[in-house]
Amino acid sequence: MPLSHTASGDVQHVPFDDLRGTLARIFERHGTSAEVAAVLAHNCASAERDGAHSHGVFRIPGYLSTLASGWVDGRAVPRVEDVAPGYLAVDAGNGFAQPAYRAAYSALVAKARANGVALLAIRNSHHFAALWPDVEPLADDGLVALALVNSMACVVPSGGTKALFGTNPIAFAAPRAGHEPLVFDLATSAIAHGDVQIAAREGRLLPDGHGVDRHGQPTNDPRAILDGGALLPFGGVHSSYKGSALSMMVELLAAALTGGNFSFEFDWSGHPGAQTPWTGELIIAIDPAKSAGRSFAQRCEDLVQAMAAAGQTRQPGERRYRQRARSLKDGIPLPATTWAELQRLADGPI
Repeated sequence: MPLSHTASGDVQHVPFDDLRGTLARIFERHGTSAEVAAVLAHNCASAERDGAHSHGVFRIPGYLSTLASGWVDGRAVPRVEDVAPGYLAVDAGNGFAQPAYRAAYSALVAKARANGVALLAIRNSHHFAALWPDVEPLADDGLVALALVNSMACVVPSGGTKALFGTNPIAFAAPRAGHEPLVFDLATSAIAHGDVQIAAREGRLLPDGHGVDRHGQPTNDPRAILDGGALLPFGGVHSSYKGSALSMMVELLAAALTGGNFSFEFDWSGHPGAQTPWTGELIIAIDPAKSAGRSFAQRCEDLVQAMAAAGQTRQPGERRYRQRARSLKDGIPLPATTWAELQRLADGPI
């Protein structure tokens, strides 16, 4: 059954550790190693905890369908390569990107602190999750972080009618004095692909300027976008070239530079049920302690306060942190039917 945060019926508040443990059992029972299951479960549970529903338990059927198709190796062991003083590369072995990132995380932090800046290039990988969890830990460790990942072709370039780019998100995080890190995660498309899927499931139309149908004609019907259509880059009708240019940059940095596939290059037609893009990811970490002037974290806070004084009522990541606090205090709200289905997937017959 589809797993949704918006399903009707009673709501159950699930402790974070219970959700994470249940998801880990699901992943392991459906073909991943225990190590991969733990990483994916933490990522997915964290997204649900923070209210990022398009990357939370909503994604579980897609993960399981992909694993069953044989498209991704759930037991892949990443191979970390120390390329240069400020450069790490990881071959994910046709596995998921998050375990590959975990395998190189400590070395990335050490290189950034030793050299002032370091980058991690992940190739031969599948990324099917929110991107902000990749950068927030680096900011918690006092570093400035930038991550870019490309996905499957579902976005037309500016002025085009055929899908070429992925939603190609960019995530950024910076330490902030006295507060949680400043974090944002945005798609270079008009809307995230997962949000289109949720809208289609709920029978909602999208705002104008978000997508085209299979004939390249503008549409706000999410089903038409998913059925052979495509998303548009962000920026609106007259400024989509801005989102398109950034999406192009992500393709070059996350795929061409890392050795991964462009969003349009891989063919999953031989694996019915596959949903995870087989591409690449680039993560850049900067140590602000090497810079001149006052504490970077304090300067970050100064800027946030100036934005608030200028009238910006919500800062990047603020809503996510508020929801995180509520979820950790009261439990993660899930429809009872969704929680029951997750437990069945974890412990019932396969």
